[in-house]
Amino acid sequence: MNYYSTRDRELRISGAEAVKMGLSRDGGLLTPESIPQIDRAFLEGLVNARYQTRAAKVMALYLTDYTEEELAAFAENAYGPDKFDTEAVAPVRCLDENTCCLELWHGPTSAFKDMALQMLPQLLSAALEKTGEDKTACILVATSGDTGKAAMEGFADVPRTKILVFYPKDGVSKVQEAQMVTQEGENVGVCAVVGNFDDAQAGVKRIFSDAAIREALAERGYFLSSANSINWGRILPQVVYYISAYCDLLREGKIEMGQKINFCVPTGNFGDILAAYYAKRMGLPVGKLICASNRNDVLTDFLRTGIYDRNRPFHTTMSPSMDILVSSNLERLLFDLSGEDDKEVAGYMEALAKEGRYEVSPSVKAALQEEFWGGFCDEAGTSAAIAAYNKERGYLMDTHTAVAASVMEQYRQATGDTAMTVFVSTASPYKFCDHVLRAVGEEPRGDGVELLDQLHEVSGVAVPRRLAALRGKERRFDLTAEKAGMDGVVLDFLR
Repeated sequence: MNYYSTRDRELRISGAEAVKMGLSRDGGLLTPESIPQIDRAFLEGLVNARYQTRAAKVMALYLTDYTEEELAAFAENAYGPDKFDTEAVAPVRCLDENTCCLELWHGPTSAFKDMALQMLPQLLSAALEKTGEDKTACILVATSGDTGKAAMEGFADVPRTKILVFYPKDGVSKVQEAQMVTQEGENVGVCAVVGNFDDAQAGVKRIFSDAAIREALAERGYFLSSANSINWGRILPQVVYYISAYCDLLREGKIEMGQKINFCVPTGNFGDILAAYYAKRMGLPVGKLICASNRNDVLTDFLRTGIYDRNRPFHTTMSPSMDILVSSNLERLLFDLSGEDDKEVAGYMEALAKEGRYEVSPSVKAALQEEFWGGFCDEAGTSAAIAAYNKERGYLMDTHTAVAASVMEQYRQATGDTAMTVFVSTASPYKFCDHVLRAVGEEPRGDGVELLDQLHEVSGVAVPRRLAALRGKERRFDLTAEKAGMDGVVLDFLR
């Protein structure tokens, strides 16, 4: 299968090239030229399969220049017991007869980004061989909190790669920052950016599109790639866990084959819920996709009005991985809903860059509202959801998951929909100890990793072993840059 740019359908490259490039040089996102279809027999074949097998089978439909045997080996490496703390990898926890939670934080960094970023380095390493690439890949990452650590964990000391992560200064949790600045590996680098995530993301995109920087790096033996969800190699492994969740519900007798279920996804950059959309487009029986935002509610307004407008206050919240006003992966959705009209999509993106807003066509707006329902949850609502689920259901969740749980209830009240709904849990509560403690009525005694023990005392939930290992770990990185200086940081890193 080939891939083309959301801004130029004439461009055609292989799956390996798409993984290697990360972002099209015209600024567009690389997307598959067709959506493979799955049927009842395909799902039946996965019901009793291990997660690793499910991953290889699903990804093989898209990455036709990789063998299924290669993908199976990659899946074993990515999702084995040395990486994930449960054999199920992405377990589904059912809380009542029509409410379940898909837990995606059992990997090495206790966040859902591990689901893709344990796979991407292997896909990229193979892509270098398949495309005859002789240069070293430099992975540039903008992170709102979780991607950075997960990417570094995946790429640390991977041959022929270097990875540089930019995160918003004072815009991530103390535990998230500790995870990044203590990362081991000879090929990793970390830099705080004065600004917010959108500033860091815009800087990375600008560097990708700068021909002079690319030429200078090529002379030094490097090329740029991405581990953000702008890379198709990030989105594809995420498609897997929605299909896997459906198969788990079938196996446990919670649903019948063909029964439609809803997914409620907390999202900022729109990658995680886009993967659910692709699973639905493949033929997975999905009803409504519920898009959950925090106070940065640009996606909620867009899904309700068809107008995307980033010209609004930016809020720093207790769910920092969703503190985003420019949702990059929306471009892939617009490309699909517009009938793959690259000119229409390019027009939207040009308007966003120049004016900070755009309005989609009536047909795209209708399609959006057919597929999605958007809602948001403020800070008080986030805390209330954590407290309620802990008290009434004995289920402790982090701040991002709480946003999803709250918006799911809003959706049910607004629509009366009683269908089986799976809300997505994207991080361990231990990554946001201070806010979780306050939500359950406790005053934090300290800051950052100091609070791991206190939350354990209060909840009885085990501390993920790699988070526990952060105690006393030496800080390796202290670099800070203005957003205009990110180019220089990249050039210095790759001397």
